[in-house]
Amino acid sequence: MQVNIESIQVNSGRREALPDAVRELADSISAVGLLNPITVDRDYTLIAGLHRLEAAKLLGWAEIECNVSSLEGLQAELAEIDENFVRADLETLEFGKLLLRRKEIYEMLHPQVKNGGDRKSEKIRTRRARSDSDKSFVRDTADKLGISTRSVEEKIQIARDMTPRAQEIVQDAGRKIKKKDLVKLSRMEPEQQEQAAAQLAAGEIKSADEFRQEEPPKPSKPPEPAHEPERSAEPVTEPLALPTVPYSLGDRHYDTLEESIADLKNPDKDCSYTPDTLLADIDGFVQTFHKGFAWYHDPFCTVVFPHISKVQFEFVRQRFESISSAMADLLNQMERTIKT
Repeated sequence: MQVNIESIQVNSGRREALPDAVRELADSISAVGLLNPITVDRDYTLIAGLHRLEAAKLLGWAEIECNVSSLEGLQAELAEIDENFVRADLETLEFGKLLLRRKEIYEMLHPQVKNGGDRKSEKIRTRRARSDSDKSFVRDTADKLGISTRSVEEKIQIARDMTPRAQEIVQDAGRKIKKKDLVKLSRMEPEQQEQAAAQLAAGEIKSADEFRQEEPPKPSKPPEPAHEPERSAEPVTEPLALPTVPYSLGDRHYDTLEESIADLKNPDKDCSYTPDTLLADIDGFVQTFHKGFAWYHDPFCTVVFPHISKVQFEFVRQRFESISSAMADLLNQMERTIKT
């Protein structure tokens, strides 16, 4: 059906059309016509065909042929994401961000696969063939895109584990950074990621394997005095540096990998908590939580905020409050038992 172009809405946050591709497509449409209609939902929100829509606008069309899809909500967003995968100019990092959002949507639509739902027992597998809805996200995506499951997993790891600053450096780089180097960046500590990304972007190193963490500059040594000053009668005691965290895990090191493995396998080793190991465990949990929670500030998430209903918002509020309540309970229990 023909739809007035001014009635078609494009979701904010969607990847912008490339001007050169739009002009090329406009020339083609002008010569042979629009061969494939664009796709919109029942509210005339674009699902697929952004470049065709922009080419029609460039040609001055008032209307465009549309297929009106019954897809809504998450299904429509999933179709829109899959449309973007067709684009040949997607960078690895952009690809990974789309995969992350596709994974969230897919697991909401197919909750049975979220926690190993495609690992059916032999008895069930012999009873019936596996359906599409039983596929894990990685397998389903690999099949649809014609790529390996390893490639899907690596691209997700890059988008999920690289810090926002490291991602920004990569995106602003004047040179293409290889996927294998992005994978290695994503496995580094946050500070190392940003240093290595900057070195790769500037061409100072050719691969992430060449990265060496920058050492802080050493203070310059003051010049020797012309005459040795008189020594004071009392020795000067330097103040002790305060630790950055209120716990210490000791300084034990192992000369070989075999020694560290033997220590882990030691059945007589005391693995019970001490105050230091408990604090280190909690500190690690909090750091991991913050790293994962930062994803929800990404535009791929915030773009849907305006479409969340009041009921859904209250659900999110309650879930967050349950986290705060659990933390408060633990702190209260800890405070009550602290020896004064």
